[in-house]
Amino acid sequence: MGERECSLLLVKPLLSLKKTFFYNFFPSKEEEEACKLNNTPYVVTRELIEIRDIYPPPKIDLENPWQIKIKITSYEVEAGALLIPYIETFEYILRYWTLDMAKILVNGCRVCVQVWDVTTDNAPKKYEGERVYLWMLCNDDYALSCIELFNNNRLGVGDEIGLFWDPRSSNFMFKLLYNQRMRLIHL
Repeated sequence: MGERECSLLLVKPLLSLKKTFFYNFFPSKEEEEACKLNNTPYVVTRELIEIRDIYPPPKIDLENPWQIKIKITSYEVEAGALLIPYIETFEYILRYWTLDMAKILVNGCRVCVQVWDVTTDNAPKKYEGERVYLWMLCNDDYALSCIELFNNNRLGVGDEIGLFWDPRSSNFMFKLLYNQRMRLIHL
């Protein structure tokens, strides 16, 4: 990523609203009566909402923008997907998405995204299309699937990657930080 593109990341403040789940622990009168009528227990529901955060969104450090760092596991290699914890997904990614897009994701649908691999600064590679997507796992963590990215970088167990969501271009930025086999460090 060039210096000009990096400087654009912080030119003006970004509008972001924090996404969070609102849990409904108390049934409405109608829900309570329906449960009694059907002889079923009330099921707690949750809904994704936006709130104004009292804290500003995390700033992207231009010297080290990799807000999400992942050490590759055997599961990730086999699946061709990077596992992103719930907290990091909500803090560094979903806060920049529209509420509608975030709801599509948390409701179990895949959301196609673009990923720029900037491991080689002078030759970034773009991954996009229906085989590059973010999706929610059953434990509320998320996965970024991109088998071609794994194959092209020959990602293996123990490799460390850096990832961040660029809110200006609405893309993931990816970089191989440490290659276990070749012992290469890219910063």
